Amino acid sequence: MKKPDRVIGIDPGLDRTGWAVLEKHACADPVLASCGLIHTASGLPLPRRLELLFNELTAVIKEHAPESAAIEEMFFMKRSASASASVQARGVILLAAQTCGIEVCGYDPRTVKKNVSGSGAAEKPQMQRMVRLALRLEKELQPDDVSDAAALALCHLRMNAFKNLVQKGLAGTALRA
Repeated sequence: MKKPDRVIGIDPGLDRTGWAVLEKHACADPVLASCGLIHTASGLPLPRRLELLFNELTAVIKEHAPESAAIEEMFFMKRSASASASVQARGVILLAAQTCGIEVCGYDPRTVKKNVSGSGAAEKPQMQRMVRLALRLEKELQPDDVSDAAALALCHLRMNAFKNLVQKGLAGTALRA
């Protein structure tokens, strides 16, 4: 029997980084294997916070052994201090994934929203509801950082499934030619 696809979605942030591991067996709906929140205290020096984020995320990746990671792409932020911290946190997250040897795919927020809810302009409550429905959960994932991470992982699984269908179709076309 084929091993299930396992992906970790990561919603990057210096204060709070949400993560969610989804598992997908061949013809079944994806299931939530585990999820959580990595929090770094704002009173700590920036290098220490980044080290904590790296160490905790590395431990999560090693424990759950995903094949790939889906991470939110950065978008323009008005406050340069928070943008700088977020970019640094994202860099540490990319390093943790690379160190653990997993592929990383980035998705912009609109793509994730469109893929999961059908609307690129979906609000957080709608996204949380759609994640709950897609994963057949009893209640919405909280906080929204964790729900966003699950949405990223869900988007990644769906995009990969589509890519695989296209590749199979192209391979079938090449065989007939």
